[in-house]
Formats: sequence, structure tokens, C-alpha cells
Amino acid sequence: MGLRLPGKSLAKQILRRSPSAAMTVADVPKGHFAVYVGENQKRFVVHISILNHPSFQDLLSRAEEEFGFAHRKGGLTIPCHEDTFIHLISNLNSS
Repeated sequence: MGLRLPGKSLAKQILRRSPSAAMTVADVPKGHFAVYVGENQKRFVVHISILNHPSFQDLLSRAEEEFGFAHRKGGLTIPCHEDTFIHLISNLNSS
């Protein structure tokens, strides 16, 4: 059984992927934070409202154990595949 991923337009509304890896903390809008996801460390900017969700808090605990919270570009490194992260964030924002 495979995961059903949200439509591309919904994912774009929920996550705003940075166009350049050279972007810094100053490029993150107020009320958002940067995360780096997957093997290629793709950068996403997400709204802080997801921080209260238990599923995301579990993911943050895994991130802290695996990477710590210091990232050279000012974001968090999330230990999961990009598709899994998009699916999780989509579900959190639709609930």
C-alpha cells in the first residue's frame, strides 16, 4: 500500500521551498522557520503553527537525536524523505 501524496498545488500552498540553497535566516518570513529535508537537504520554509502538533514534535525529537539543532544555514535538519515530510505537513495543515 503506497502513500497518497497531496496535489502539487496543495503542497505549494503549505510549503514554500526556497529557490536557492544560498538563502539565509534573513530570508525566512516572520512566523515561519526553515527546515532541511531528505538526502539532498532540500530547504523548506514552514509556518510555526505546525510546532504544536504531536506528530511534528516527534519528528523534532528524532531530528535532535540525529543532528542536534544547530545548522550552518540557520534551519533544522529533518531526518526523513522529502515526500514523507510533505505528506506529514499536508496532513497537519488539513486537520
